[in-house]
Formats: sequence, structure tokens, C-alpha cells
Amino acid sequence: MALMIGMSKTGVSGIGLIVVPMLAFGFGAKESTGIMMPVLIVADIYAVWYYHRMAEWKYIIRLLPWAVLGTFAGVIIGKMISANQFRILMSAIVIVGLLIMVIRDLIKKSNSVPTHPAFAISLGIFAGFSSMVGNAAGPMFAVYLLAMRLPKNSYIGTGAWFFLIINIIKLPFHIWVWGTITPYSLSLDLISIPAILLGAWLGIRIVRLFSEESYRIFIISLTLLSAVSLFFR
Repeated sequence: MALMIGMSKTGVSGIGLIVVPMLAFGFGAKESTGIMMPVLIVADIYAVWYYHRMAEWKYIIRLLPWAVLGTFAGVIIGKMISANQFRILMSAIVIVGLLIMVIRDLIKKSNSVPTHPAFAISLGIFAGFSSMVGNAAGPMFAVYLLAMRLPKNSYIGTGAWFFLIINIIKLPFHIWVWGTITPYSLSLDLISIPAILLGAWLGIRIVRLFSEESYRIFIISLTLLSAVSLFFR
């Protein structure tokens, strides 16, 4: 799982979404978000280190305030609902994320570019909310960046910086509000660091050499199956 997170952060987008329901099965929905957080930050740091010069900051600044607002909403709602409701909400977010991955492909093939401010506002809020509740904001952010027609490396570098900032903002809430980051969860994260770094290294090589299309259907199908199973657990 750490291997897949590392790969997703350095360009193999979509594969990280598989990890969300898998971890939720093993550790519980809300608890799994805290276990995943430090892993994501380590992978984000690696991606920023490699792609930092390629980021387009104007797109980050445009989306970030709305993503922070969505993050705060996720903190409040996640604190109020039961564990079972949290599990259902996380599963729904993952499924919506999969649908957005399909929309992302349609945008990629289309010549139209959304320019209305509501596009950035709505995607920003939903990205922040889904990031806090399910660590599943990648598809929403991808739709935004692809609509801006960024080159591949700028796309990856901009996403790396955006998610590093958002995940650092989320960290105190996981520690002191939800209590999902504990000494035990950190010990699991520490063990996974070599796999994260290996996955990040592999992701860079895959982006250089291969297209994502060959395994895209497999990723979407497996993630959808996992999310639906989590929904009815």
C-alpha cells in the first residue's frame, strides 16, 4: 500500500485511490485516515523535491483557500458522525472520485476549458473535504489541473506542492481533534518509509517510460470493487 501511495505522488495518478478502502478494511475508516496521513506527507516531500521547479503557483493559490474551507468542513462533519456513517461517507467519496476520474478523461479529450470561478470554488471545496475525510482528493484536483492544460511535469509538480500544503494543514486535526494519529499509527508509518520511497522512485520511471492508459481500467475496476465492498461492510 505504501508502494502505491509513493507511485501515485510522482505521476501514476489514480492508483493511490485503491489504498483508501484497503486501509479502511484493515484499521477502520476514520482510523485509517490517520495512519495514511504521515505516509502521504513523506511521499509528498519526495515529489516536491523532484518536481518543485515545475509547479505553477498561480493555480495552487487560486484553489487553496477553497480547499482549506473544505478541509475545515470535513473536520467538523467527521467529528460529529458515527464510525459507521464515516465509513459510508468515505466509500461514497471514493466512488465519486472514480466518476470524476472518468470525467477527467473526457475533459482531457475535449477542447473546452471551464473558466467560471464556480469551477475552481466547487472543486476546491470538494477536494479539501474529500482529502480530510477520505484522503481521496486526487481526482478532483486532477480535473482542475487538466482543465488548465498543464504539461505533464507542471501537472505533477503543481499537485505535489498543493497536497503537501493541504496534508500539513490536516495534520493537527488528526492529532488533536480526531485522535487518529497515535504512537502506534506512527510506528506503522515508520516501517513503511522504504516502500514509500521505492514507490515514488518507480512512479517517476513509469511516467517517463509508459502511458497510464494500459492499466487504467484495472485500477478503476479494482478501486470501485473495494469501495462498494466497504460501503456494504
